[in-house]
Amino acid sequence: MRRLSGKTYWLVGASEGLGRALAQRLSKAGCTLVLSARTEASLQELAGSLPGPARVVTCDVSDRASVEAAAAEAGDVDGMVYLAGLYWPQPAQEWDAAQVEAMFDVNLTGAARVLGQVVPPMVARGAGHLVIVGSLSGYRGLPGSIGYSSSKAGLMHLAESMHADLRGSGVYVQLANPGFVRTRLTEKNDFTMPFLMEPAQAAEEIFTLMRSSTFQRAFPRLFSLVFRCGNLLPDWAYYRIFARK
Repeated sequence: MRRLSGKTYWLVGASEGLGRALAQRLSKAGCTLVLSARTEASLQELAGSLPGPARVVTCDVSDRASVEAAAAEAGDVDGMVYLAGLYWPQPAQEWDAAQVEAMFDVNLTGAARVLGQVVPPMVARGAGHLVIVGSLSGYRGLPGSIGYSSSKAGLMHLAESMHADLRGSGVYVQLANPGFVRTRLTEKNDFTMPFLMEPAQAAEEIFTLMRSSTFQRAFPRLFSLVFRCGNLLPDWAYYRIFARK
């Protein structure tokens, strides 16, 4: 079981929702935190409410200069958790170019920007812990999810590639794939969300993954089977079940 107490973790996307809940859980476990998001006020409020040490480093993951400055200010950390995300539900018939581009820029390219600053020093040290937050929606294309599920699929693929490359290097990569979590993002949905989790529940799942030696954790477990088994279906069966009529 991995020891987290006494370690310093940089949480990117920590200001609210799942990021905020994970910050609270890690702080309670004895971690020192570097909290990043775009809004300083919410980060400062969070930092002041935590039981352990935390400092605020504002960062806009869609801006390379901002990411580079934030990484320099964060300094050498034991681990980084990428939680930043954008989401607007939309089918291809209602494609909003600006929103789709923003989702890719934050959910996928933003992660690449941050990892580009974090991975090389960790590799050079031969030590580090990288946790990527994907989504159950990334396992296979879903209706009404243009931009979001595809960007999460790319993010999950990136985590898998890093895990393949970095095994045995001392840099550990893990991938957390949650289902529906009650946040300001899922409030945009106008459909029933099965197995809807509270942020604290989802944070506990990620915390459990972080303490383990396993690469991937998809949750809620029963709900995740629907998506993972979808990869095994032939196209005709998958789209008959999941595609909109």
